Amino acid sequence: MMRTLDWRGVNFAEGSLQAQLPRVDTADLDVSEAAAELIDQVRRGGSSALLEQSERFDGTAPRAVRLDPAIARAALGTLAPQLREAIELSIERVRRASALQVPESRSVELAPGASITQRFVPVDRAGVYVPGGKAVYPSSVVMNVVAAQVAGVSSIALASPPQADWEAQIHPTILATAALLDVDELYQMGGAGAVGALAYGVGDIGLDAVSVITGPGNRYVAAAKRLVKGVVGIDSEAGPTEIVVIADSRAPIESVAADLVSQAEHDELAQAILITTDADYAEAVAESVSRRAKATSHSDRATTALSGPQSAIILVDSLEQAVLVSDALAPEHLEILTENARDVAVSIRHAGAIFVGADTPVSAGDYLAGSNHVLPTGGRASFQSGLSALTFLRPQQIVEYSHDALRDISGPLGVFARAENLPAHAEAVEARFVEGEEH
Repeated sequence: MMRTLDWRGVNFAEGSLQAQLPRVDTADLDVSEAAAELIDQVRRGGSSALLEQSERFDGTAPRAVRLDPAIARAALGTLAPQLREAIELSIERVRRASALQVPESRSVELAPGASITQRFVPVDRAGVYVPGGKAVYPSSVVMNVVAAQVAGVSSIALASPPQADWEAQIHPTILATAALLDVDELYQMGGAGAVGALAYGVGDIGLDAVSVITGPGNRYVAAAKRLVKGVVGIDSEAGPTEIVVIADSRAPIESVAADLVSQAEHDELAQAILITTDADYAEAVAESVSRRAKATSHSDRATTALSGPQSAIILVDSLEQAVLVSDALAPEHLEILTENARDVAVSIRHAGAIFVGADTPVSAGDYLAGSNHVLPTGGRASFQSGLSALTFLRPQQIVEYSHDALRDISGPLGVFARAENLPAHAEAVEARFVEGEEH
């Protein structure tokens, strides 16, 4: 099922490793033109366009795009007690872990009377997108909303597609989770149109434009977020899920195989990769993956993902090479199941989140580990971070100089400004020290 790439003996320094990496074929995935048209329809047609798009893409249309928050509170009353307990535990752990991401304001005195204060200011308003489709994702509500709340965002709008099986409303589990988090601005809309609505606002339903849009979605959602970036901020682009496992022969075979299958069940384009130095171990994991994939509930989906060009078992000569390959992949999720796994984790540079040791599976991070599961995919972890409180914060500097402190830099400032042929910049400082006019 999973192909094996034998890279033992390969000198990665001789050529581009990037060209050899297993990747999702994105040639047919670009839907930017279609997404742009859907956004434009919403900008022109408002809620009518959103309702028409719901009918076309979701197979149903709600009575109204904006949902009465009382319906969400009622949904909370129908939530199974054990599920409610699990969601509340996730909220508590993600909230505590997210608090670590909020930097403290700090000041530095550069000279007597000259100070810079660095502070972090939350955006006024956030839009959270929660996908529908192949599964129900209350965990996405938790990850996105809690990060925004911890950052101090005072206004949060949540959008999720209406469900034909639930009277053309947002799935009740999503509504119940929103109620647990006191989110009462809810919109029954999905896809690229929903992203456009959050970015530009829809006056006829009282939806004001947001400052940042976060949350995963299908390729239309991803394309729409890319199109509105610059009008609003966005989190990292979320494509098909990815898992890379670096394992040695000590790692439990069944655990590694189960972890690979767990991510493959998300999507036919999901990526699952094992990197190891042991050929016999690789063969044993491959056999277990095949058996588990055939037995799992979403067997067709998982089998397609595991057999695809984006998935593979990669044999390398050393743990150092395994780290090199993993960093080149820059995966969304990276598990390290080796001797001295924590030391290996410290050496990793590019990964959305790193899971250390045999008892720290990606599944824990998806729900209850406390980490955020909205992470960059497609190699973007080499330059983007996952969703966090920082996504909703802007660093801002407060500059304060006394008269004497400004006088101290007026000379070199004037030299600098005139060297750039901007003499008025120098004069703006020098005007404060004209004899008889000093304050």
